Amino acid sequence: MLKEKNLRMTKQRKVILAELKKLKTHPSADEIYGIVREHIPRISLGTVYRNLEVLVELGEIQKLDLSGSLKRFDWNPNKHYHVRCVHCDRVDDAPIAPLNQLENELYEATVFEIIGHNLEFIGLCPDCSRKNHHP
Repeated sequence: MLKEKNLRMTKQRKVILAELKKLKTHPSADEIYGIVREHIPRISLGTVYRNLEVLVELGEIQKLDLSGSLKRFDWNPNKHYHVRCVHCDRVDDAPIAPLNQLENELYEATVFEIIGHNLEFIGLCPDCSRKNHHP
């Protein structure tokens, strides 16, 4: 896909992708920037943002536009859902299967071209839940 879009896998993109894949969290661009700077000290925040957008466009990673949250990035580009803590904004993968059948049924029932859907679960993460119940 890189060649189709006249793009190449630059050193910056390789490092960003590799570091994102090491994380079990869903970091913001600023968090990724801090990590990548350890490997490429002179990289700018703008370069990280641009390369994250390119990696999203290429389908290598996923950008999460969750309500009440910074834009976050996920190394797993496959359809899956997330759960977000309403207190600390922690985001985890939701351990359920995607609702592909629902999307397919909607595609057949409407004149819209369905390109995807967002489903967000909200709650309290274990740390915030403990703090909430034990002052």
